[in-house]
Amino acid sequence: MKNLIWVIAIILLIGWAVGFFGFGQAVGSFIHILLVLAIIAIIYRLITSSKK
Repeated sequence: MKNLIWVIAIILLIGWAVGFFGFGQAVGSFIHILLVLAIIAIIYRLITSSKK
């Protein structure tokens, strides 16, 4: 489960980078939503891993 969060975060970051650099303003704020979700996933992973 914890590795899955990393995978999701990486996929979201890659999707953001491809959308941002590949399509520019064509997709608009959807790209930034992907970035925010990726950051939330990374922060969640860091918080839950420190509780061990």
